[in-house]
Amino acid sequence: MHRREARIAAALPASVGTPRLLWSHDDGEWVALVFEDVDGSTPVTPWRPQELTRVLDAVTQLVESLTPSPIAVETIAERLHEPLQGWRMLHSAGRAKSDDLAGVPDWARRNLARLSALESEWEAASAGATLLHFDLRADNILLTADRVLVVDWPHASLGAGWMELLQILPSIAMQGGPKPWEIFDSHPLGRNAPERKVSAVLAAVAGYFIRQSRLPAPPGLPTLRAFQRDQGIPAVEWLMRRTGWP
Repeated sequence: MHRREARIAAALPASVGTPRLLWSHDDGEWVALVFEDVDGSTPVTPWRPQELTRVLDAVTQLVESLTPSPIAVETIAERLHEPLQGWRMLHSAGRAKSDDLAGVPDWARRNLARLSALESEWEAASAGATLLHFDLRADNILLTADRVLVVDWPHASLGAGWMELLQILPSIAMQGGPKPWEIFDSHPLGRNAPERKVSAVLAAVAGYFIRQSRLPAPPGLPTLRAFQRDQGIPAVEWLMRRTGWP
């Protein structure tokens, strides 16, 4: 993961708001990366309107700076093909009676077949020429007096630019910000995005969070599953609104 981040960070153009990679070392076993020291802080949560506006503007600038991608990387469909099959996995397990689906929202349980079909479209829907960070959250953002910087790039992949905005919105809602659609529908990256493609990618993101939240906590990360569920709930709420399914 660190090797991949070193390669990506070194290739990011100066127009991208991110701490600059100063040096890296790889002896075949140990990998070390040294970044610019930034005197900044993560956004305050619950989100403050002024900071949220700065971050949302920065997301637009990030996508503009990274379209087309300055580096050859895998597509997001290639990298996340398996993880973003949450609804299909749950639907299959439910039909096989190997999972009681406890903890899956009632609306999702009623619509698992439809969600599985919609989710299956996400890979085609994600095609694009933008280098996506696709792990944006408050803890991966640094604010200074005049800059918004994005850190932690090991998962960067190629996809549609509007996906960068879609991905961050459930976490913003989770941490006291507006509902996802209150931002997406009027934001420059969201308002002209293809509706069916947005719904397909959103289905995949929501299914990922809900399925992951039901797994045992990994060692040393006891709060991860609750953190994932807290993002999954607003993602499902957004999906309910978009589909109109009962």
